Amino acid sequence: MMEPSKVEKVDLVGVGLNATDTLIPVAHYPVRGTKVVIRPTTVLPGGQTATAVVACQQWGLRTRYVGKVGEDGAATLHGTEFARLGVEIHLLPAPGCPSQQAFILIDDSGERTVLWRRDQRLTLRPEELQRDWIINSRALHVDGHDTEAAAQAAAWARGADVPVIADLDELYPGVEALLKNVDYLITSRDIPGKLVGTENLQESLPAVHSRFGCRLTAATLGQDGVLAWDGKRFHYARAFCVETVDTTGAGDLFHAGFIYALLQGWPLQKRLDFACAAAALNCTGVGARGGIQPVQKIELLMNTGPRYPAVYPF
Repeated sequence: MMEPSKVEKVDLVGVGLNATDTLIPVAHYPVRGTKVVIRPTTVLPGGQTATAVVACQQWGLRTRYVGKVGEDGAATLHGTEFARLGVEIHLLPAPGCPSQQAFILIDDSGERTVLWRRDQRLTLRPEELQRDWIINSRALHVDGHDTEAAAQAAAWARGADVPVIADLDELYPGVEALLKNVDYLITSRDIPGKLVGTENLQESLPAVHSRFGCRLTAATLGQDGVLAWDGKRFHYARAFCVETVDTTGAGDLFHAGFIYALLQGWPLQKRLDFACAAAALNCTGVGARGGIQPVQKIELLMNTGPRYPAVYPF
């Protein structure tokens, strides 16, 4: 008889990136060879998976985060913030190197451009994970950057009937080993086409769905909303109109919103609408986590807020 796990059951475990973001406001994106005045900068915690976990924690879910940090003040910043919010953390140290950094230019329209660096010693390795961290959860979220570790976590999750949500904005080497165990693949606009060789999302989303056996394949489209394929039909949600301050973290909050809605057992269309509303509201604050709003405010926007015109008829 197996000994019961001593790891607490949580709603969501996230395995993936954290980053320290230096936000740099500028009037416009610099033209090559020119000089541009910057406004006062801000340093805030971010990172795809870390931000999604933080949002879900703030919405009342129990969460766990697993990631790598260096030996610097950024590691302390992340640890302090996770602890303040009540996230269970497993910050694995990488001796002798800095934590991941991002320098983010934000123009007056709120659009962001990210410059980042990550020491190879920050790579999370499969042998650094513990299976109990993964299977004692209701959902696993990965970004796929440390692909081998993400693939191992996803395989454990699949074996324990824990749904896996993946946020991909790059095709990392070996990503197919991860994708075969992903249930909900929600990517940036161009990723499905890169996987199957066609830019038409109405062709690429079903093709990726069929190839990897996902429950859902979807692409986020910024102001054009999100398009998803569930294996039988398309689902489309329009983006919400807000006063945009900073688009940093919009995709992270979309994934967080989708995960929260998934764990509430909501229908797919409501999941997509809630995720769009959460992402939109995050754009009204500064930083990856600056516009995380309470569930009630997200639902209010979802039910009453103005939307951008539809680009798909579904």
